[in-house]
Amino acid sequence: MLNPKLLDEMSARISSLLAATPAGDIEKNMRAALAGVFAKLDLVTREEFDVQREVLGRTRAKLEALEARVAELEARNQKPVPDPALK
Repeated sequence: MLNPKLLDEMSARISSLLAATPAGDIEKNMRAALAGVFAKLDLVTREEFDVQREVLGRTRAKLEALEARVAELEARNQKPVPDPALK
């Protein structure tokens, strides 16, 4: 996951290096190439990751509560199985 601020810093450095050269289009091409590479990596932002982590935490807590409730209900409804040898 790459920070957009880092992309801007890289772009600014490339701009300053290329300012003295006639190759002003290189910055645009480099930025487009980097954006294309990062798009292919299917990255998510830190904010999206944090939101999904919170959702997963809440889901895990609900699942644990439901598992405990099911275990409690099963224990409550368990009846002794009659022994056929006693008949």
